[in-house]
Amino acid sequence: MVTRTKVLAIVLAGGEGKRLMPLTADRAKPAVPFGGIYRLIDFALSNLVNSGYLKIVVLTQYKSHSLDRHVSKTWRMSTLLGNYVAAVPAQQRMGKQWYQGSADAIYQSLNTLDDERPETVVITGADNIYRMDFSQMVQRHKESGFPLTIEGIRQPLSLADQFGVIDADKDNPHKVGAFLEKPKDAVGLADSPNEVLASMGNYVFDADALREAVVRDAEDENSKHDMGGNIVPWFVNQGAAGLYDFIENEIPGATPRDKGYWRDVGTLDAFHEANMDLISVTPVFNLYNYDWPLYTGYTGLPPAKFVYGHHERLGHALDSLVSPGVIVSGGEVVGSVLSPGVRINSWSSVRGSVLFDDVYVSRNAVINKAILDKNVFVEEGAQVGIDHEHDRARGFTVTDGGVTVVPKGLRVPR
Repeated sequence: MVTRTKVLAIVLAGGEGKRLMPLTADRAKPAVPFGGIYRLIDFALSNLVNSGYLKIVVLTQYKSHSLDRHVSKTWRMSTLLGNYVAAVPAQQRMGKQWYQGSADAIYQSLNTLDDERPETVVITGADNIYRMDFSQMVQRHKESGFPLTIEGIRQPLSLADQFGVIDADKDNPHKVGAFLEKPKDAVGLADSPNEVLASMGNYVFDADALREAVVRDAEDENSKHDMGGNIVPWFVNQGAAGLYDFIENEIPGATPRDKGYWRDVGTLDAFHEANMDLISVTPVFNLYNYDWPLYTGYTGLPPAKFVYGHHERLGHALDSLVSPGVIVSGGEVVGSVLSPGVRINSWSSVRGSVLFDDVYVSRNAVINKAILDKNVFVEEGAQVGIDHEHDRARGFTVTDGGVTVVPKGLRVPR
């Protein structure tokens, strides 16, 4: 039996996302489109709703208009039942400053706890790609008796210096023994020596303990006011932090291939790779799990259309995701993600790319291993992702992994 508890969910969605520039030049990171029809925040919100948690506040700050609009138009709950997803901007309730960190964001938004008076608070980020049943973590938290439970995901030992690493207590595998920030000498797990547990940034708190912690942190002038950097280590040092391993989480409808999938899309290369994870015959992350659906706004657009079918120009898409409103008119699309309203014209080629809403690709254009933000217009015969030096000369970003990124609304000349 699942223990019933009054839960408030807090989604930390104020991230600037500097490493995703230029995709975050005009929007907060959680509002970045992903997988054709979604925004990054849809994955966190879908997980919470599917877990049965229907009272959710989204703390926003950086360039939040696009994010606020998406939340208000898409995430409408039953007011009759008192459920909501509410975007809460930085309000300077505690002084004349914006959020100084994730812990300060919660401190400045303690009124949301006052309004709801929860027993338990679930805290998660807004920009990772995964499926998770948070109710299983909350149940473990209640059983443990610890005021805080931290979630970890198994990552290769060789990548330990890129994460906050969680070491389990030697006498209790469900208790955190140490929290190590990007260690150079991490030791592998007892049951998997080549892996470590990396912090996912997902936490479950007793509400009173969370309140006391962020108030205490706010009074510390030397603190960076960060959940992972300040709040979590304090609980760990007190021997008061429980541990939840993401591998234990069971999702209805999950396949052996996508079970335990989690991606931090904090860089342009990681963002591109995560989109590519969606399109194989047996995808690494399966969007078609109807037992644990992913919710987003309905576009109101017509179905996708593929036209021209003779040998000179054949409108077709292979190994790709094609959203509503897309028209592939005599062009070729391979291994790509096309967002709503994209138009691909005759004799053009799009390969290994992610095209955001309303991108227009003219005739005889070539797009290869690229990300094109909204409303980009590619002129006839133009090329993107073929000559990286030419791409850079036009002001486009080229990543270490060879992905060319074209900012929102630009016209790409031949």
